[in-house]
Amino acid sequence: MKKLFLCLLSVAIAGAPLTAITKDAAAKSDVLPQEVYKQPVPGLSAKDKLRFNKGEKVFTNFWIAVNNPVIPLVWDLSQTGPAGGEWGLGPMFMATNCASCHLNAGRGRALDTSGLRVFQQLVRLSIPGQGPHGEPMPDPHYGNDIQSFDMVTRKDPEARAGEAEVFIDWVTSSFTFPDGELLELRRPSVRIENMNFGPFADGIMMSVRNTQAILGMGYLEAVSEKDILKLAEKQKAMGLNGRPNYVRDDINKKTVLGRFGWKANQPSIKQQIAAAFLADVGVTSAVYPEQSCTPVQKECLAAIKGDKPELRPELWESLTFWSQSLDVPAQRNRDKPEFKTGEKLFESAGCSGCHVPEMRTGKYPAVPQIANKLIRPYTDMLLHDMGPDLADGRPDFKASGSDWRTPPLWGVGLSMQVNASSSFLHDGRARNLLEAIVWHGGEAKSARDKFVNFTKQQRDELIFFLSSI
Repeated sequence: MKKLFLCLLSVAIAGAPLTAITKDAAAKSDVLPQEVYKQPVPGLSAKDKLRFNKGEKVFTNFWIAVNNPVIPLVWDLSQTGPAGGEWGLGPMFMATNCASCHLNAGRGRALDTSGLRVFQQLVRLSIPGQGPHGEPMPDPHYGNDIQSFDMVTRKDPEARAGEAEVFIDWVTSSFTFPDGELLELRRPSVRIENMNFGPFADGIMMSVRNTQAILGMGYLEAVSEKDILKLAEKQKAMGLNGRPNYVRDDINKKTVLGRFGWKANQPSIKQQIAAAFLADVGVTSAVYPEQSCTPVQKECLAAIKGDKPELRPELWESLTFWSQSLDVPAQRNRDKPEFKTGEKLFESAGCSGCHVPEMRTGKYPAVPQIANKLIRPYTDMLLHDMGPDLADGRPDFKASGSDWRTPPLWGVGLSMQVNASSSFLHDGRARNLLEAIVWHGGEAKSARDKFVNFTKQQRDELIFFLSSI
């Protein structure tokens, strides 16, 4: 029953109530409210629409274990693979498909009650030092993250599955605006229990990561490195210190600009997909052909596995194309006074220094319809020091323990209707945009302080603007 936890919780989240969509929230009136993040960019050919649809099936299709005949009966939803799923789940995993954590291509939903098991978040692990390419060093017993489920057979039928159980307890504090408005803030306190492979190594660093929304990634991949570096130079004159992360491109075996992930530690959509499949689903690929079992995980190493690579090239390519081709919902409420005022306040506070409103894509052979477009993602894809309150203390290539990539803000106001999530920031601590802004520190402290000192009406107008872009 423990292994059905993912199924039960994903069903519960999928059934959560959704807010109503406005008429101009999507390009087509027949788009379901919860599917606005899953629409293709305009202009795809009939052939490419078939590729896009196939990619979505890979995104939603469940993976099953070769040695577990019960799983097909549970996960038999799409019938696209053998016995109702794709072979290759595990032996260690966090989820059984992509959509379990990126429900409707949206962000993770942090559970508000303390003491519950982590589901749509994960815990990154590393120890002091760097790998051969500058990457974080994994814990010798538990690897790069905690995988809470497995499909291995143990002598003791009551033995706990996975590597360990992860719980979050919320620690709350109060914040008072100068005008007297009270705000409760929270931060996660992580508990790791029932560890199956002994204690962590000395100096262990842990970081809670919330699942990110994946809309518009192709547009961001299409922005030239030259233009991103120009933003970094421009920010210096503004007193900001946006910096690129340079990371390992495992596919092409070289060091390149990082674009994706909370610390910009992934260079491409294609590699991000392969890395997530290995770490989160236990599925190997051509670039990551070996399971992430550590030497002490004997049962994991001995577990029956699927064919190599388990993520077959046609599946990998289809999912990559789908991810590259996801469009972004249209902005809403642009003709309303609150939008226009909020936009001016966003600019005057200095938020646009890092959440850059406009960028232009360059050449993009993967999806030519995306090339040479003016986009409004509200990001710079650069690293910024966000101060001690948001620091996780865990370096990642060129990113320090207090550095985070500026997350794009487009479509953020539709998050609740997509998958009932309003969990923001890297660990999901912020339950709404107001809390997310108040947590800003470091390079963003000046902008945050200006926002804090706005009147309540002005703060509401800025939030209205954010919710409409």
